[in-house]
Amino acid sequence: MAPAGLPRRIVVVGASLAGWNAVRALRAEGFDGELTLVGEEPHPPYDRPPLSKDYLAGRVDRGRLDLTAHDDVDALALDRRLGIAATGVDLGDRILRLGDGTDLSWDGLVVATGARVRRLPGTEALAGVFALRTLEDADALRADLAGGPRRVVVVGAGFIGLEVAATARLAGHDVTVVEAAPTPLVRSVGELVGRTVAELHRDHGVDVRLGVGVEGIEGEARVTAVRLADGTRLPADVVVAGIGVVPAVDWLDGSGLAVDNGVRCDGTCLAAPGVVAAGDVATFPNALFDDEVMRVEHWDHAIAMGAFAGRRLLAGDGWDPAERFAPVPFFWSDQYDRKLQSVGRIGPGDEVELFDGDPAERRFVTVHVRDGRVVGAFGMNRPRHVMRLRGLIAERADLDRVRTELA
Repeated sequence: MAPAGLPRRIVVVGASLAGWNAVRALRAEGFDGELTLVGEEPHPPYDRPPLSKDYLAGRVDRGRLDLTAHDDVDALALDRRLGIAATGVDLGDRILRLGDGTDLSWDGLVVATGARVRRLPGTEALAGVFALRTLEDADALRADLAGGPRRVVVVGAGFIGLEVAATARLAGHDVTVVEAAPTPLVRSVGELVGRTVAELHRDHGVDVRLGVGVEGIEGEARVTAVRLADGTRLPADVVVAGIGVVPAVDWLDGSGLAVDNGVRCDGTCLAAPGVVAAGDVATFPNALFDDEVMRVEHWDHAIAMGAFAGRRLLAGDGWDPAERFAPVPFFWSDQYDRKLQSVGRIGPGDEVELFDGDPAERRFVTVHVRDGRVVGAFGMNRPRHVMRLRGLIAERADLDRVRTELA
């Protein structure tokens, strides 16, 4: 039984990876009150990373994506409201408004609504144009690609776009990637890595077009071509937009919560009294990186932040303010036979050192240094090195120590 004054009715908004891990943490910490999970999609919480890889390729089925498969869901005593969007929240009266016209009262709220994918404007009614965020998106794209050899144009060379490009290319499709920046991924992994990833795709026959934007999408009932800003016309049967996401915060308009590229939290995931946020939708100051305010969209982060936010909510005013959520961000991507891994916070002003291996062989590690401290690292087919570097970054190691320990 929770002490007096602590939550007895908790609502988790977002049947996401972060939301599900908040639910699990709440029950694991002994919360025995009313617990409700609200999700806009009709599905139980599911894993998104395979949507651009194994699921898109048909190597795994829907059952393998179910995040609840290994839990005793009945034992969680969870009121699930799936297929219903949250439309607003009243912090004063502690009421959550739902799209079906009902209201839920709460004394503890977890915001874990994730992000919404950006779509190419003006293409909503055009067949053959896709973005990739949901199961429905992946099902539709997979069905289209299964129709025979396709000319696929991927707009945007972020990680999701590049994973789709790799999956489509391995399936035998003719693939072109278009990226407005002169180097892909430069903001997230640096120029050396970005150039190497572009070459990896060229190694596999992908036409990579850099430094050029999209002028328009042609077609009547179905897409026929992508028109570039330099006048090039790329014939296309399928177009996939990999142009990023925005945090899903529109339902919080007028709520009083601070929203700035996501729900603004303190270093303990608290967004307001009785309200925490977690996952893609949350921004927070990370004490490990000198209180840099960040919003992290990675799988590993959603698990950790969801669990931390659940514990924080239960503690109420009894939380030790010295205990902060201060992770080393970690991300991986599988493309062709290469495993790409990134840890820490890589920035455009970092010093970059090639630490091990050779980019030409597509097996290497780079470390990223700021003010003498190693703040990030990237590895291609070097998982052991990357995991050791993750621990050293957590310990705020300087470059000399990293060199010594990884010599």
